[in-house]
Amino acid sequence: MTSRARWVRRADDKRPLTISGTAGSSTNSRTWATYEDAVASSAGVGLGFVLNGDGIGVIDLDHAIVDGVILPWAAEILAANPGTFAEVSQSGEGVHIWGLLAAGRGRKIRDGRNVEFYSTGRYVALGTPVAGTTAALLPLNLPAHKIGVSIT
Repeated sequence: MTSRARWVRRADDKRPLTISGTAGSSTNSRTWATYEDAVASSAGVGLGFVLNGDGIGVIDLDHAIVDGVILPWAAEILAANPGTFAEVSQSGEGVHIWGLLAAGRGRKIRDGRNVEFYSTGRYVALGTPVAGTTAALLPLNLPAHKIGVSIT
């Protein structure tokens, strides 16, 4: 991910910002920067990565951590994606599982679990790597039998 010029900064209200602090966009590449430039910027409160349909995607598990413990439904999805980069969201209540995912329509699944997956037209604010995670990006797996829908 760091080799791609698809980085933005994050505003307090979760909107993307350019490295100069002006409004950014998840669909306008002129507002994106290199990883190095985004890290060097002091705009906003953190980093974000833009998904533009070129093979990188994310499974976003909202409200998946309670009192520092990953809930069982989220742990199952995390376990279905071993070896790929995962992080705790900035809120401390979610998990992002990053990996390889073909371009396609994003989905939200709300059935007691809060699962989203995206590969284009979005940006995701980066959090803190899950202990033991690697920087590798492997094919994402959201098995239909676990969630009722497949991302493949």
